[in-house]
Amino acid sequence: MHLPSSSWRLNRRHALRALGSCISLPMLECMIPSRAAAAAKAAESPARSAFIYLANGVHSLNYQITKPGRDYQFSRSLKPLEKHRDSITPISGLHHPGALSHHHNCISVWLTGGKLGPTDRNSISVDQKIAEVTAPHTRYPSMEVALTQGSLAWTADGVQLPALRRCSEIFTSLFEEPKGGKQAQRRALRRKGSVLDANLDEVRQLEKKMGSEDKGRMEQYLTSVREAEIRTRRADAWLDTPLPAISEADRKRTNRDIAQTMAGDYFRTVYDLIVLAFQTDVTRVATFSLGGEGDAFSIPEIGITESRHQLSHHGGDAGYMEKLTNYDTFAIEQFSHFLTRLQQTLDLNGKPLLGSTMSLFGSGMSYGHSHGNANLPLVLAGGADLGLKHGSHLDFNQGHFGGYQLDKPAEHYGLCSRPANSDAHMSNLLLMMAQRMGVEVERFGDSNKVIAL
Repeated sequence: MHLPSSSWRLNRRHALRALGSCISLPMLECMIPSRAAAAAKAAESPARSAFIYLANGVHSLNYQITKPGRDYQFSRSLKPLEKHRDSITPISGLHHPGALSHHHNCISVWLTGGKLGPTDRNSISVDQKIAEVTAPHTRYPSMEVALTQGSLAWTADGVQLPALRRCSEIFTSLFEEPKGGKQAQRRALRRKGSVLDANLDEVRQLEKKMGSEDKGRMEQYLTSVREAEIRTRRADAWLDTPLPAISEADRKRTNRDIAQTMAGDYFRTVYDLIVLAFQTDVTRVATFSLGGEGDAFSIPEIGITESRHQLSHHGGDAGYMEKLTNYDTFAIEQFSHFLTRLQQTLDLNGKPLLGSTMSLFGSGMSYGHSHGNANLPLVLAGGADLGLKHGSHLDFNQGHFGGYQLDKPAEHYGLCSRPANSDAHMSNLLLMMAQRMGVEVERFGDSNKVIAL
């Protein structure tokens, strides 16, 4: 007898409920009716996004692509991406106006497009804007990895999210059962929820005695508390959903600690963790910062004992400039590994993850020696299933300057400090990415149009 569905199968709209929260389940095979299983294999994959930050800009003379369009030649630094030519778009000429007057804000505004001064509060980063749409479907709203304390991610109330660094710690947080078991974890989460509730009650009593300025500051604080409460309830609800099964090969590749002196091994392992997180659908948004403007580490395995910050302030020293180029090329090689892994890894529907994953690699600074924040080095990759068309160099400098002059360093460095095209905001790119991820928004940051790609 033919049965169109089975009683044990779950409806896609089924939700977990705990402490009054309502969290949608991820797509599981047991949710698919028997006769629809084959059709599901051909369905569209969930959309994902990854953002990778390289501090202190690049050695622009060896990085810059000079010809726009499809017939461009790869520069020395970007050569490792040549095999991915049909899946990437190098982008030139974009800038963040809010970062031009204060170079220390480069990493803080890279994904926010905010305009930050000494007393300003940051705006939401695009990854967290995207997470607002994708979070109901995944165990974790987003994944933050950084070589330093702060991540690239900023909440709607201007709070920088913490980041993980150790690979084994990242693996455990994503794929391991909580220590002491689920019930111990549930008790801890509910204790935390009780503390947050008590905290809110006390604050409401204090608000009656506050002036308007204090109430404004307290509102920011309360927003953070409410977000913590939401995350706590989400974690409680997801405890009843089984963790994804991880193959022994993937576990060996990603669940390990790697010394900082093995930078390539570390970078590739983090990228493998992001691929695994996307493949198992525990999250659909990830950020990875390769260090901040003042502290990006050395790479002794290729003979670089200086920090990236030190090399970027080369003062014209030929040795430092050569090492900076080698550092750029090394970082781009690791990004190429990420794209290869996305291409090799299949989604539930049998298609490569690269097609459903947009990835943005770049920096919020162009030329570190002069703190130039125009003509940002950016590469957008993947996302063909989301409608992105690659294979060209997208150059927003064209038509707004007299041409690249790499044989005249002073002229080219000027292009890295003053935008040739003042309307070419990086937020236009972030807006496009947000819209492709399903965010219904017409503006983001300081955007003035949406980039067509």
